[in-house]
Amino acid sequence: MANTQQDTLDRLIRAARAAGADAADALIVGSVSAAVSYRLGKLEDVERSESSDLGLRVFVGERVAFVSSTDLSSRALDELPERAVAMAKLAPEDKYAGLAPADRLARSFPALDIEDSLEPPPDLLIERARAVEGAAMAVPGITNSEGGGASFGRSAIALATSEGFFGSYAGTSHSVGITKARARGTRATSNPPKKSAAAQDIAPSRASIPAR
Repeated sequence: MANTQQDTLDRLIRAARAAGADAADALIVGSVSAAVSYRLGKLEDVERSESSDLGLRVFVGERVAFVSSTDLSSRALDELPERAVAMAKLAPEDKYAGLAPADRLARSFPALDIEDSLEPPPDLLIERARAVEGAAMAVPGITNSEGGGASFGRSAIALATSEGFFGSYAGTSHSVGITKARARGTRATSNPPKKSAAAQDIAPSRASIPAR
């Protein structure tokens, strides 16, 4: 995946230089999110979405312009550099605009350990949402629930520059949450606890949900 991203970014940068840019950088941002909600013993909602965005920044002398697109087709990628260069030529000069020089670029990166390689399937998210609501409803005094939820998210970023830099990373999050309610005299109260983690070990328990 990273190689494909690097190829795409390098292609954009080369095209920008060919179109008249003195320097350029480009990035791709991708995201995936999935969520389910479960209320009073019934599944309420299942959602999943994906998105990819691409950005190209070009420098023409001391002028700079940035363009972006969610269309990653070959045709769109071919049009983007010329459009960016044309915009930069019309931009006001900025003597501080520029890229970091090659001798200031990072060449090695630490292992961040913030990505879970496995995306949970919908039935696992449903089970998590069911479990967190069940744990809340088992707490003495809890009489109602606005719903339990479970979600997963992944974001990835890749960046390349005309000075020879390329870097990428991805991070994930798993979360469960519940909005519970109870009657306190004639006054209803609610409290929405939530638990999040980068990996999948977030099983809810009755002990982890406060009664108040």
